[in-house]
Amino acid sequence: MAGNDGFGSFPKQHREFFNALDEDGWEAVAGFKGIETKVLSGSFDAGSGAVTRITRWAAGTVSPDPSIHEWCEEVFIVSGSLSIGTPEDEQEVLQVGTYAVRPPHVPHGPFFTKDGCVMLEFLYYPPK
Repeated sequence: MAGNDGFGSFPKQHREFFNALDEDGWEAVAGFKGIETKVLSGSFDAGSGAVTRITRWAAGTVSPDPSIHEWCEEVFIVSGSLSIGTPEDEQEVLQVGTYAVRPPHVPHGPFFTKDGCVMLEFLYYPPK
């Protein structure tokens, strides 16, 4: 839709149905071996904005340190499983259908996956 600057307070463009899981557009996440992401819509810009993305973790991927960030985050596991903890200290296995919502500055992790997983994520800065 030409000339559309987004909707609501988020800079998202109008897009009709497309295959979000095809192989085009995946990018490695810096600092995390085995994790790739694909932005489906939106952007972050100097502490504002919103992004919808898919993240996939290859089998055996480990994120050994807790994460903390400035934005709100919603995560839904679409396929595979993700475990809280480390391979040596698995605390909980999160299966397909598991959902989390976090405000900014909430530590989460470490995480790992035995079989790999795909997650749908909604990331957004809180309104000012």
